[in-house]
Order: sequence, then C-alpha cells, then structure tokens
Amino acid sequence: MTASVSQSSATVRASLDRVCIVMMSAVGDAVHVLPVLTALKRHRPSANVTWILQPGPATLVRGHPDISEILLFERGNGWRAYNDLRRQLAPRKFDVVLALQVYLKAGMITRMVRSPVKLGFDMARARDLNWVFTNAQVPAHPMQHVQDQYFEFLDALGVPHGAPVWNLGPWPHELGQQRERLRVFERPIAPIVVATSKAQKDWLPERWAAVCDALYGDFGLQPVLVGGRSIRELAAERIIMQQAKVPVVSALGSGLRGLVQLLDGAAVVLSPDTGPLHITVALDRPVVSLIGYSNPKRVGPYARFHDLMIDAYGEPGEDYPISMDNRLNRLPRITVDDVLGRVQLWKSSYASRYGERSPGAAAALSG
Repeated sequence: MTASVSQSSATVRASLDRVCIVMMSAVGDAVHVLPVLTALKRHRPSANVTWILQPGPATLVRGHPDISEILLFERGNGWRAYNDLRRQLAPRKFDVVLALQVYLKAGMITRMVRSPVKLGFDMARARDLNWVFTNAQVPAHPMQHVQDQYFEFLDALGVPHGAPVWNLGPWPHELGQQRERLRVFERPIAPIVVATSKAQKDWLPERWAAVCDALYGDFGLQPVLVGGRSIRELAAERIIMQQAKVPVVSALGSGLRGLVQLLDGAAVVLSPDTGPLHITVALDRPVVSLIGYSNPKRVGPYARFHDLMIDAYGEPGEDYPISMDNRLNRLPRITVDDVLGRVQLWKSSYASRYGERSPGAAAALSG
C-alpha cells in the first residue's frame, strides 16, 4: 500500500504492516503506549511493531505478545548510542513511525527511521521543535491526559481503540514466580512506592513510616516497600525501616517484572506520581495516589481510582486547567491522616469488590 499524508493533518493514510514507535524513556509513558500497541494489533493482527526505547523500560515490556521487536537506545553511551541505533535501523524500512515522545533526542531518532510517514504531535504540543522531524501531525487538540493524547495517534490513522487494554501481565510463564514471591506473606500486602525519579514528587519517608504502622495495626495489611535501589530510594527505605514500629518488608530492587507480580498481588498500593502508579492502574489494582508536583489531570491514574487520589496540586476548590506546568513544594501538604483516609475509603469501597489478596488467593492466581 502506498502511504499518503494529508497536509491538513485531518487524515493519515498508511499501511500498518510495519510500524515503528519512538517513545524511549519513562516507565509511566511506556505503560501508556501499551494500549496503542494492543489496539493496533487488534485492528491489524499481521502488523509488525518495532519499539525504540531505553533499557530500563524495555525490561518492563520485553516479552509482550504485541511487540515484534525492541531496539535499544543506550542513552548512557552518549553519541555512540545514536550511531549504534543508526546501524540497527539501516536495514529496516517501516510504513509509519509514531513519534510519541516530544524531545530533541527523540526527534533525532525519528529522523533516522526510514519511513514515508512520520506522525507526530501538532506544533503546539511538539516541544524541542519535534514537529521538524515529522511529516504528518495529529490534529491540534487541547491538552488532555497522556493516555488520551496517545490515542489521538490511533484516531489519526483510523484505528479504533475503545477502552485501554494493557495486557501487562503477569504473563503465563511468570505465574509460578509470582506465586513464590507472594507465598512468604502472611497478610494481604500493601506495596508502598517509596520514591520517584524526581525529589519534588516524593512524599516524606517519616510519614510513610507512620502509614506503615497504621496499615499493619489498623487494617491488617503487610507494608511492602517497592521500587529501585537509587540513592534516594535506599535513603527512604532506611528511614522508614528505622521509624516504623511494625514489621515492614523491603522488596526494593525486584526489577520491573517482579514489581508487576507484586503489584498484581496487592490488596491496595500507595504511590506518588511515578511509573508504578500507572502499572498498578494497568493491572486494575486499587491505588492510593499522592500527586502534587505534576498536573493530575494529565498524569494521574487513568479513568480509575480517582476517589483514592490525593490532589495536592490544586488549591481547595481550584478548577485548574490541564497543563504541563509543575508546582513545587506541594507534597508536604499531604498529611498522614489524608493518606489513611483514602485507605479507609479503599477498605469500605474496594476491598470486598477487588479482594484482599491473601497468600491463599495468591496461589489461586496461577489458575
């Protein structure tokens, strides 16, 4: 099929046999890409989808049944990373490129990809002159949630999507490993995401310690610390473990697929604005989210668990617009009582409906 691009950006016509996705970093954004992939494959089961992304998020999605190929961009290698990727791309031709990431490095990589159609955001939303590297743009649209913005690419291609489908797992071959991870817990677990990639998004670890005490003593839950092993995460772990008066389990460093297994087995998850929040939503597990730095209308939990969200971004009663603007020093406004109030709401509204997954229930997850 010969590809054609409407310069009015109203219609983009292209074969979908060979699709390349450029969205390289941020675990949360990777989660938002998955419903685009699943919708593409439902619409065109024969499509081959190549995804260019960095090693970190690649560990989350490698093995996904709708991804044909992953090409790694080794950002830590500096300019050599571009040359290495260029060599990988040289023998490949695509029908369409979806330029989902609007940064200069992503634009440079979009330019490397051989394809007659390179679809990106409209000029108003394409930062770092990203529109220069594309030859078709989705129609201009007011800012909306990241997930909906990604769906605009499907709309431009005439691909139906409906409600998002992530298919993030745990996948069949992981169920035995998941069962072993959960077997050690004598209570339903409440994973706590202790830190994020930006200090401005983090909640105070001494307050997490107080929440741990209440989760264990008042709600019968086992607090489990999850995340990576960065300096800030390890520092938060140390404070929480020292100040909590109840047993707290640390599962830092379980890896992203291990994290999926833990979150999927959770009774309730507690998380600031970071990738594991969106993983939890994709797994359809209840999550208490603490958001104050980024605009929750754009990056909050998508279409689920809004009543469990603590919005410290806006002032009380403020009808703020959806934007990419960040606000500083907001997370300290969230109190321990704020968080426990949402946990109580989970207990009354979600626990029986979603199930407090216990060790016995964990064994049943394998079918």
